Amino acid sequence: MTTIIVAILLIGYLAIATEHITRINKAAVAMFLGVTGWILYMVDGSEYISRFYAADYQAFLDGTVSTAATVKSYIANQVFLLHVANISQIVLYLLATMAIVEVLNSNGCFDFITDWIRTRNGKRLLWYLVLITFFLSANLDNLTTTVMMLMIMRKIVSEKKYRMYLGSAIVIAANCGGCVTVIGDINSLMLWVKEAVTPGSYSTALFLPSLVAMVIPSYLISRKIPEHIDVELPRIIYRGDDSVLSYWQRGLMLFVGIGGLWFIPTFHSITKLPPFVGALCVLAVFWVVNELMNSSLIKSNQPVSRTFPRTLQYENLQTILYFIGISLAVGAIKETGAFAVAAEWINIHVHNIYVVGVVFGFISAILDNIAIVLSSISMYDVIASADLMPGMNWTYVSYFMQNGEYWKLIAFCGAVGGCLLPIGSIAGYALMKSEKVSIWWYFRMISGKVLAGWIAGLLVYFVVNMAF
Repeated sequence: MTTIIVAILLIGYLAIATEHITRINKAAVAMFLGVTGWILYMVDGSEYISRFYAADYQAFLDGTVSTAATVKSYIANQVFLLHVANISQIVLYLLATMAIVEVLNSNGCFDFITDWIRTRNGKRLLWYLVLITFFLSANLDNLTTTVMMLMIMRKIVSEKKYRMYLGSAIVIAANCGGCVTVIGDINSLMLWVKEAVTPGSYSTALFLPSLVAMVIPSYLISRKIPEHIDVELPRIIYRGDDSVLSYWQRGLMLFVGIGGLWFIPTFHSITKLPPFVGALCVLAVFWVVNELMNSSLIKSNQPVSRTFPRTLQYENLQTILYFIGISLAVGAIKETGAFAVAAEWINIHVHNIYVVGVVFGFISAILDNIAIVLSSISMYDVIASADLMPGMNWTYVSYFMQNGEYWKLIAFCGAVGGCLLPIGSIAGYALMKSEKVSIWWYFRMISGKVLAGWIAGLLVYFVVNMAF
């Protein structure tokens, strides 16, 4: 049965990778994989329980006779729900943070971006876009930042050929910026929830490598952009319009929203509660601030009608559904013991985390980096100091302890490797939909530049980790 489950997952990964050909939404494929994987696990559940949960299952029976019904009940309540609980932590976090970002956007709190970008110099425009995207993505999340920056870029630049280059640079900056913090990307968020990394150590290790991996391809792309391009400068908002928040109101909301997101790691460190609890707390406070800022509209006869970008809502919902499905599928594979076998083979025959990271990075370019990173971090458990045994290769084992190099390297390679092709990340898919960028064009014009940045970033990562 393990072979069948693994085979179905691999076929599903192939369907996800070929979404641009089959036109079948990968979120639907992922949800089908998740459900099918656990149904098949249930079919042969007694064998898996006897292999991995024998003692715990006997305690669950409490002297009663084991039957097919008790096996299914144990799997559903003791095994499956544990995976659901872990997935729910991340989903609740994403729902809270995405709501904060959408309210900020609908209130015009990001209008300062278009106010700042007032240049007709093409190269300077590119650097404005990528730097803003990089730092916004580290504070928000890479998909939301990508969709928002692509919309801003489309309003400013009219020529499609230049939008393709600028959009590609935005995707690279968003993915690189997202992996700098534990709140900027689903992959890094998964590592934080798993307690494989801590926010401070993670950001310290990945800031410079990610910055280099973004700067090098951005510079190479800027050489394709002329000094002067046709730009439509944004119009100044009429200040007498009482339906638009003032500068200080938008600034306050931005401070509360972004500051609240930054406070979540501190909240987790103080209370030891899961990160999503901190996110819900920030959302509650932010909601009150939003009501106060819009109180004049609420009290008046005119309704509060903030425009929420449909694209942003759709992409966020699709991302959440995709994550739920692929997490369930990976969880079913893990419970069969297949990941443990793969990890043992890697430890014996490869025994080099840099080789593993590079291989997974290249695979992320073809498949989706969320699926690959989730699979790679599911192969290993976080090793505690108490688990160390005499005779172990301490240097190698330390890679898989909390804040070990393996976790950070996988996150970095998944983020940058996913930029090698536009199908390697959800942000890349957003670019394909927005600017009709083909895989062949991206491969010819962008992939080599991303590869150069990735290699340089890996070298910087190696030096940084050797220094610390």
